[in-house]
Amino acid sequence: MSAKPITVAIVEDNSGLRQSFETMLQRATGLQWVGSFADGEQAVRDLPALCPRVVLMDINLPGMDGVQCVAHLAQSLPDALIIMVTVYDDTDAIFNSLAAGAGGYLLKPVRSAQLIAAIKEILAGGAPMSADIARRVVQTFRKAPAATTAPNAPAAELVRMGAREQEILDALVRGLLLKEIAHQLGISYWTVQEYIARIYKKLHVHSRSQAVAKYLGK
Repeated sequence: MSAKPITVAIVEDNSGLRQSFETMLQRATGLQWVGSFADGEQAVRDLPALCPRVVLMDINLPGMDGVQCVAHLAQSLPDALIIMVTVYDDTDAIFNSLAAGAGGYLLKPVRSAQLIAAIKEILAGGAPMSADIARRVVQTFRKAPAATTAPNAPAAELVRMGAREQEILDALVRGLLLKEIAHQLGISYWTVQEYIARIYKKLHVHSRSQAVAKYLGK
């Protein structure tokens, strides 16, 4: 019996790029393109019904942007793996995407082999990133300890974190999905959500991106 193909959906407003991605997926062995969306609102409304295993997401979408779309899909499709495919290489775009729930970040233009490799990597538990993006993430983490001791950093709030809360906060900063955090720590998905609610309360924030920004002293 042949293995069931991996289903992939696309959220991209550029019709030429959207068609190019569709062609790449249709030609790839073991992958199945299941649908494309030109804006975030349509994706949030209709994409969950397709239950794709992987979603390729642009950031610069009309109306709702890609980061907001990821945050919505992370709730309605918690098992989907989302890869950002974008021209934006600034630190805020990267970390806001990862904090919202994306598991990978590729810079356009993307070759077919690179896209297929990224899909396979995220399915294997990795976090596919373009080389420049991976370098930016590493550099930011190297600076993070100094940032948390800056005058505006929430030092007292971070000290009040319990050991498990700190582990989960660290995982959020690394861009892990809630289900990945649960698996890594050996606790349930709902327990992770409870810890995150406590973290938000202690940091006086209301979202993953705000928690990450406060942790990094931004």
